[in-house]
Amino acid sequence: MYSIGDLSRRTGVKIPTIRYYEQMGLIAAPERSEGNQRRYEKRQLERLAFIRHARDLGLSIEAIRDLLALSEHPERPCGEADRIASEHLGSVREKIARLRKLEDELERIVACHGDHTIGDCYVIRALADHSLCGGEH
Repeated sequence: MYSIGDLSRRTGVKIPTIRYYEQMGLIAAPERSEGNQRRYEKRQLERLAFIRHARDLGLSIEAIRDLLALSEHPERPCGEADRIASEHLGSVREKIARLRKLEDELERIVACHGDHTIGDCYVIRALADHSLCGGEH
C-alpha cells in the first residue's frame, strides 16, 4: 500500500493532480487507513503511471479515459486504441506545421537584427500590421 506522497514521488504526479484524477474518475478512490489517510494499491500506481505517460504525450483526459476503458478488456482488438493514438498523432502534426509557419515568420521579421530605432523597427511594424507578414500563421 502506498500513501498519496509515495504515489506522487513514484510517478512524478503532484498530489493535487492525483486528487483531481480521483475526482475525474480516472483512478478509483483509494481505501482509507484508520487515520483517514489515503492508501493506494499497486494497480492504482500502475494506472497513475499510465495516465502520466499519456499526459506527457499530450493526450486529452477524454482520450485517456477511453484508453483506460479499453485496457480493461485485454481480449478485444486494439483498433480503437490505434484510432485514438492516430487521431492524436494527426493533431500533433498539425500543431507542428503551425509552429513551423510561426518559426518561419518570426525568422523573417527579426531579420533586421535590431540596428534601427523602435520607430523603424520591423518587428513592431509587422506586429501592428498583419499585412506585412509573409503569409498566414
